[in-house]
Amino acid sequence: MAISDFTPLVTDGYVSSKAPSDQRLGDQLQSLADSDFALLGYPDDQGIHLNGGRVGAAFGPDRARKYLYKMTRNPFSQKKIHLHDVGNLKISDDIGNNHEKGKEAVNELLTQNKKVISIGGGHDYAYPDGAAFLEQHANSQLKPIIINIDAHLDVRPLDKGLTSGTPFYRLLQEFDHFDFFEIGIQSQCNSKSHVDWLINKGGHILSYDELMTSGDTFEQACNQFLGSALLKKRPCFLSVDIDAFSSSFAMGCSQAWPTGLHPEPFLRWFEVIRSRLNITNLGVYELSPPLDLDDRTSKLVAQIIYRYLK
Repeated sequence: MAISDFTPLVTDGYVSSKAPSDQRLGDQLQSLADSDFALLGYPDDQGIHLNGGRVGAAFGPDRARKYLYKMTRNPFSQKKIHLHDVGNLKISDDIGNNHEKGKEAVNELLTQNKKVISIGGGHDYAYPDGAAFLEQHANSQLKPIIINIDAHLDVRPLDKGLTSGTPFYRLLQEFDHFDFFEIGIQSQCNSKSHVDWLINKGGHILSYDELMTSGDTFEQACNQFLGSALLKKRPCFLSVDIDAFSSSFAMGCSQAWPTGLHPEPFLRWFEVIRSRLNITNLGVYELSPPLDLDDRTSKLVAQIIYRYLK
């Protein structure tokens, strides 16, 4: 089994000492057979290092779990959360092999009709997550969608090998049966050649500058940008590079800027697309706890995942 390439989670570290009436998510993890959601970690920042970024994201999955598993089930909802934690990928020095193992595991989970949550680790892991998603929906009647929330396009060519900047270049080169949208892209982080390449490949960009100057709310701007893509409940992989957010909220990443998204408008919009699209895969990447302050970024990552589960 592909998930045998993951080190199982030691759940004792996430079990609370709370009363039965005050249990947390860490107390309520399920077996894979009994779960609707499967969470896995990619404790690997080799791709960030190879891209010239600041390392530390190898510690991201476990720190996000620390806060996610302290959370309570939504007390205002009757919905129960059936979540299984697969554990962390066993990382080798061969980044390509790591990606292949990740893709196999995600494929296996999707085949079992699980919704997959990934925590990085470098954004290069959006490639195995996205490739598995697209393989699973290759014959779907409803065309699959990938939405990337990011300051960077991450469409760098492979001349310097596999890095955190290459995931969507690889996906767009290897697959053509999907629509691709990038939201929050910051002008100081991307070259014109990468913008032109993406547009020529049929991708769509909603830049941070456009979000600032549109006069619309974040939710309105994003909904207009996605347009008819929201009319049917199409399969969706939502990729969130945490550096899309302002460093006021997400300084714990490989490259942080004062400019960027704010959590509350993003989370309001997230509620909309959760209802409009079939988000079978959620990936949150580039959380770097050593670069964080008061674990703010780790808590934001945990909040995003919680909103997906609730």
